[in-house]
Amino acid sequence: MFGPPGVAYVYLVYGMYHCLNVVTEPEGRAAAILIRAAEPVSGLGAMRHARLAGEPRGRVAATAISDRRLASGPGVLCRAMSITRLDTGRDLLDPSSPLRLELADAALPAERVATGPRVGIDYAPEPWRSIAWRFADAASPSLSRPVPPRA
Repeated sequence: MFGPPGVAYVYLVYGMYHCLNVVTEPEGRAAAILIRAAEPVSGLGAMRHARLAGEPRGRVAATAISDRRLASGPGVLCRAMSITRLDTGRDLLDPSSPLRLELADAALPAERVATGPRVGIDYAPEPWRSIAWRFADAASPSLSRPVPPRA
């Protein structure tokens, strides 16, 4: 997480779930953005297969995972995309990288950009618990959790 910016930092939480972060600050300064969810647009079969490979036997059937839930949380996102700690350090801006960020075909209209407090940090003191550091496409059916409407 100490840089350089634009690389992946993947960590394990609860000893079982990988979480993908994008390093954002200059090398030496720890800062990153957690990728909480993604809306699948292709490769759904492969994502289902990868999700099942990580599920306990009999817990869920491949057909039971809806498209919108395939990558709708940080742990299942990594499972669906087969992201592990071995991906730490990958250059997410390199077009030849197997794990990369790509520009959208069109900019997201400002009214669809939802902001809100981060998820799962109820233990944090204020003001950190309430700062709107969470950004999402308000129209996406694949959010890990809804973003409260703007005040």
